[in-house]
Amino acid sequence: MSTSVTSRRYGLVVAGALCYTWLTFTWFSLPAYLSTIIAEVGLSGTEAGLLAGAVPLTYIPIALFSGLAVDRIGPARSLAVGLVVTGIAQIARSVAGGFPTLLAATLLLGVGATAITFGLPKLVSVLFPPSETGLPSSLYMVGAAVGTASAFGLGRPVVGPLLGGWRPLFLWSGVAAIIYAVVWLAVVRVVPIGGGNGTDDTDSPSASVRRDLRRVLGHRDLRLMVVLGVVYLALVHGLQGWLPTVLEARGLSADRAGQTTTLLVGAKVVGVLAIPTLADRVDRRRGAVIGCGGLAAVGVAGVIAGGATAVAALGIVIAGLGVGGLSPLIRAIPPNLEGIGPELTGVAVGLVFAVGEIGGFLGPVLVGTLHDLTGSYIPGLGLLLGGGAVAVVVGAALGDV
Repeated sequence: MSTSVTSRRYGLVVAGALCYTWLTFTWFSLPAYLSTIIAEVGLSGTEAGLLAGAVPLTYIPIALFSGLAVDRIGPARSLAVGLVVTGIAQIARSVAGGFPTLLAATLLLGVGATAITFGLPKLVSVLFPPSETGLPSSLYMVGAAVGTASAFGLGRPVVGPLLGGWRPLFLWSGVAAIIYAVVWLAVVRVVPIGGGNGTDDTDSPSASVRRDLRRVLGHRDLRLMVVLGVVYLALVHGLQGWLPTVLEARGLSADRAGQTTTLLVGAKVVGVLAIPTLADRVDRRRGAVIGCGGLAAVGVAGVIAGGATAVAALGIVIAGLGVGGLSPLIRAIPPNLEGIGPELTGVAVGLVFAVGEIGGFLGPVLVGTLHDLTGSYIPGLGLLLGGGAVAVVVGAALGDV
């Protein structure tokens, strides 16, 4: 691969990663402001958990169909459409008057999120051979982490107060997402992705869909990846959705809790960059999954035991490393599976998230519900610890990936 071709491909991945940055900033601006929104709108713990888990909930019924659509229309249009829908949803959240309208707008944001979540693995699978997807997958996950960190570390303590609160922040971040969708389309017009916009298929659409579904549903290792997706998404959404509120309940100020949550995001970035790249170099993706699950479990244990001390901060960092490493592995492994490959990347990753987001939805909801029942966040965090242990078991059961 020539230097110019390599630069073009990585440049497209970076430009696509910024779509993920805008998505996660808008997505996690609500968890960053959750305690304020709870007080202003009058939410119960269960309602707050539903809002924190609403985007993952959207994935459950539509992710598989969204993945199929991404395979057919290609990554360029998928990312643009997803970002426009995300921006519209964020603008709608800025004017929502209560729980029902907040929930509806957040569900709409989830629809846009699916197109971006599956469009980026498709982009990488078109641009790179399966054995080289680890680093580019890590790059777009860094883009996602930057957006999440910015929501907690800048959106809540800096930008939101400057703009006048959470509603103006939601409004202008939604507008910015739509503007970047236009920028992305301009980029891919100047620097075409190549490889076609979508799947070239001579079968009828219904026959093609049935064939693709049979191939992915019958794949043993992909079914294990689905289980891994459930526990990973429960961990990431449960922690990111509730950690600022948990820390506030332990005595930290809202700003300090948001800034401390950026430890989780920063550690995720390190895990995203280091673990999959190292796994590619030594050809040990299975071992990487096992190690990441172990780190996640140990980290959550530290959060449970540490209160508001340095022990909890260390636990946050360790958990971030674990979930950060799992994040690109879940997206990079399916294209490398025999019988899946680049042509079925969208539907394969879509299946992982369609089922996996059951965990993404239940993670934050159960943390909130168990808090309502017990008055403590420890039972919900204990469930997340168990998710890390399950990831270890699943990794051990995977074949040669």
